[in-house]
Formats: sequence, C-alpha cells, structure tokens
Amino acid sequence: MSKIATAEEAVSRINDDSIIAVNSSSGLCCPDAVLAALGERFDREGAPRNLTSIHPIAAGDMFGTPGVDHIAKPGMLTKIIGGSYPSGPTTAEPPKIWQMITAEQIKAYNVPSGIIFDILREGAAKRPGVLTKVGLKTFVDPDLEACAMNDAAKKEPIVSHRDFDGEDWLFFPAICPDVAIIRATTADERGNLSFEHEGAYLGAMEMALAARNAGGLVIAQVKRVAQNGSIRPHDVRVPGILVDFVVEAPEQLQTTATQYDPAISGELIRPLQTFRNAEFNVGKVIARRVAQELRDGWAVNIGFGISANVPRILVEEDLHGSVTWMIEQGAVGGVPLLGFKFGCSANAEAFVASPHQFTYFQSGGFDASLLSFLEVGKDGSVNVSRLRGVPHRTAGAGGFVDITARARKIVFSGNFNAGAKMEIQDGRLIIHKEGKVAKFVDEVDQVSFSGARAKDQGQDVTYVTERCVIQLLDGELVVTEIAPGLDLQRDVLDQAATEL
Repeated sequence: MSKIATAEEAVSRINDDSIIAVNSSSGLCCPDAVLAALGERFDREGAPRNLTSIHPIAAGDMFGTPGVDHIAKPGMLTKIIGGSYPSGPTTAEPPKIWQMITAEQIKAYNVPSGIIFDILREGAAKRPGVLTKVGLKTFVDPDLEACAMNDAAKKEPIVSHRDFDGEDWLFFPAICPDVAIIRATTADERGNLSFEHEGAYLGAMEMALAARNAGGLVIAQVKRVAQNGSIRPHDVRVPGILVDFVVEAPEQLQTTATQYDPAISGELIRPLQTFRNAEFNVGKVIARRVAQELRDGWAVNIGFGISANVPRILVEEDLHGSVTWMIEQGAVGGVPLLGFKFGCSANAEAFVASPHQFTYFQSGGFDASLLSFLEVGKDGSVNVSRLRGVPHRTAGAGGFVDITARARKIVFSGNFNAGAKMEIQDGRLIIHKEGKVAKFVDEVDQVSFSGARAKDQGQDVTYVTERCVIQLLDGELVVTEIAPGLDLQRDVLDQAATEL
C-alpha cells in the first residue's frame, strides 16, 4: 500500500499532548513543509494542543526556513527540549520560539545535542534513561541550571544527580516520542528513504526507531518519490517498515538558503582552488595561530566562529588533508563550509549518523577540538551559549558540551574583548580604540565548559586571541605569548576583568 500523503493528511494524525521529535540542523534536513502544515492545522482547528517538541539540533533558522517557528504558538507548544535553537543577527526580530521562551509562555530546556540523541535511543530500547558525566559542573548540572532556559522550566527539572558504583553521574529519563518528523531526498511508495542530496543523515533512523517502538507515528518529508524497488538496498538509510507517511516537497532546500549544492552531498568533488581564501584581517591572524596547534594525522572537531576558518587556512597553505575534520552533523573529512552552509562539508570522505558522531565525541576519541568563546572565567570556564541581553544571537550549546566533556585538547578562539577597533600593519597589531566589554572575567554568565573539571581531567586547554595566547595551567589562566607591537600590561592585563 502506498504511504504517499499530503502534508495536511499526515499531520491530521497528530494528537493533543504528543511528544514530537524533529530531525534537523537549522535548514539542513529540516522537514519544513510538514512543520508548516502542522502550524496551519492549529490555526484552523485549534489542535493539536499541548505539544512537546524535542530536537537535538536547531529545527529551522532565521534565513528562510522557519522550522520550529511554524509551531511556536501559545496553546499549541508548551514544552521544548532543544540542543540548539534558531539564531541570527542582534538587530533582527527574535524568532517566535525565542519570544515564547523569554515571555515564559513555554517550558524550555537547552540539553546537549548528544545527550538528546542518547535520551531518544534509550527510549527506543525501553531502557530507563541516560547516565552520563557529560555536563557535570556546567549549566547542565542540577547544581547550576539543570538545562532550564527560563523560570517555567526550572519548576520541572529534567536532569538529576545519581550515585552509581560510588561515582556521581547525571541522569536524564528516557523519552519515547509519539511522533517523529524526518526528512530525506527520495522515498519509494513503501516508505524506504535515501539521502543522496542531503549533507547529513543527522538522527533520522534513530528518531524513526524511537517513535515506531513507542507505537507512534513517523512522517517523512522528501524531495521526490520513486517506484518500489528502485532504491538500492545499500542506499536505504531508513527502511519503510518504520515510516507511516511520505510527504513530497519538491522545493525543499538542501540547507540554509541553499537550494542544492552537489559538493555538500558528496556527488561532486570541488577543486580546492574554488574555495575562497579568508580575507587578511585580525580574525585570519587568530585562525592561523590556531592552525599551528594542529599536528599531522589528527582527527579534529571544528565549531562555529573564528575557528571555522582554520580549514581554509590549511587549504591556502597547501596543507589540506593533513588533518581530518569532524563536525557534529556527521560529515567526516573534506572542507567544512562557512556562512549559511555551516554544518555541512564539501568533498566529505564519509557521512556518519550524528548519534554515532556524538558517541565518538563524548568519549574523547578524537585528537583536538577548535571552538569559540563568548566569555572566559578566571578558572578557565567558557560561556559560549548565552548572551543574556540578546538571547537569540546565540543558538545555545548544541554539541559544545558533548565535545568538550572529555576532549584531550581544546583550542578556544575569539577576540580578547568586544568592540575594539584594530588592524594589522607591518606584522604588528595596532589597536586604534579599546573595546568596552571584557571577555576575560571573574565568572562567566553561563558555564558551557568547566575549567575546574578540565583541571581534574588533565585536559590541554588553550585560548587564542588577537593579542595573546593563554593556557590553562593548574587551574589558572597564564599568558604564554603576546602579539608583536603590544605592551603586556597596557594591552592585555589591564584589559581583562580578571587576573591573568
């Protein structure tokens, strides 16, 4: 029997009080047409009500793929558990979901992406929940914020401490979704799904399995429908036995603001000379210094911000391939992309399902991680997940907590303070005007990475800025290098709001 349906027909089966798992990373793999139909149904019928949405990585963006904003309606969505959330410019109107969060119209939680995948996996297997040390001494920890993003969420904690075999662990109860909404490229009439135009699988299989094992509903949005038997078995990433409805959406974007780029899906290998070199500026100087921390043959995770430019530095300096890049969405190797295409890689060597990638990250199986910072505390702790004045400017923690929990080497990068006017002249850094906001402070606004835990675990932690390089040594921030042309006291120590 054919499983092809309209989006309206598929979402008509979603009941009040449902838990809905959404497979997406901003615009990448976002089942936007199905989410739009679900929101439109609520506008017409006032149903379904009292939904809980769970998405390990942001569902939608601020640049043309509304995603979760389609269902961010009072009365419709009452609880959301997200690894990250749609984010964008400070001057832009906040997404509807952020407006609901800040207005206390919804219980909202920021749970590390890998842990959310773990929660769904445990639900699929009918196990009680997740015991993990990921998140200890960070905002995830009940001793700090317990993942709560607002006062409404604080009243209903979702994580607790547990003693197991004499050690302290965090415990997250398993979640069994009633509905999984996923996306692929092609479906046959029996619901078998392939991902040949996608830049990742994310957790499509795992979400479908969790919903199916809970007796729930699985809706798959696809670009096109094929005849039964026309998809090769090795290309099927989600079998039709797990899928209830297939919704065809021919105009779905491949990723944020991108209709289709065959290099993202590994169908075309781009010549290296087609990757634009970074403009020479202060940010590029930071990225080049970060690159010097790498060693040949390493597997290296990379995050958003200045560090995202490091792969282009290696391409420019004829060192591409000396390290293998790993990103949480699942691409292995290739050249991680920038801007709207962040989270995708061109010329990837492999695509790994995100839950497997996070298992690799959580256990510290890789060699190094290159990440950014908003603030650094005197004990080396880092805030990357909250800007209190403009919350939608940051996406939340995403996979940051999973990645840094046991990483052997971490290189954080960013400007030393916010708002400074600077340039490079004749190999020297010239500061024309000092920034007004210190980024090295006594205490960070939110602990995304725990310096205290890093000390306990003996992690190698370095902070690279345009002015200096700082290392975390015995729990203290120590300046180990200074940029040419600067005075240590005037330009570095006096500009920090904590002791270095």
